Amino acid sequence: MTDTPAALREAHHADVSGGWLRPAVFGAMDGLVTNIALIAGVGGGGVSPRNIVLTGAAGLVAGAISMGLGEYTSVRSANEQVAAEVAKERRELERHPEAEARELADAWVRRGLPRDLAVQVADAVRANPEEALRMHVREELGVDLDDQPSPWAAAISSFLCFSVGALVPLLTYLLGFTSLWLALGVGGVGLFAAGAIVARFTYRGWWSSGLRQLLLGGLAAAATYFIGTLIGVSGIG
Repeated sequence: MTDTPAALREAHHADVSGGWLRPAVFGAMDGLVTNIALIAGVGGGGVSPRNIVLTGAAGLVAGAISMGLGEYTSVRSANEQVAAEVAKERRELERHPEAEARELADAWVRRGLPRDLAVQVADAVRANPEEALRMHVREELGVDLDDQPSPWAAAISSFLCFSVGALVPLLTYLLGFTSLWLALGVGGVGLFAAGAIVARFTYRGWWSSGLRQLLLGGLAAAATYFIGTLIGVSGIG
């Protein structure tokens, strides 16, 4: 039989392992929101354009490094935790192979497989220790040993995307413009665009995804602008 076009399309799924997409999206959004909020806060406080650029540049560098290190540490720690659990499962398979095979068969029975067939398959899997380990880890931990995220991919994608996102609201100042509202407007366009791009991977409507991100970033900017205005007017600092 020849696969239909619909079947062929369904066979090509997106990468959902979290290797690079999640930290990239998180980095870009965080970079945009962080620097838009920083610029709104210090701009609302009445500082000079030069100080706004300094604040934004410092936020870009500090935030990008923090995001990269945080993602690397987070993913590596998660992988190390998985490795420890896999080692524990390997020991259990070596010490109690029959009990582990029954446990695997029981899991399949709970999913609706006939017990005789489940026991037969579990016994067959037990004959291959590495495959048995993969099956037990997948059933008990929900982890695919062949599809673990890379801490380096997470760190680099987060670092780069945060930097790009944080640069957007600074662009107008770097080009010689001094209007706070122009910078915030460009940042708002960046937020909407980022949300619309994310919709490409999540299959949400690009319009609603863009508006959602614009609204969330706008709320953050409004809060910091209000605080900056309040502190500037009160003369603190």
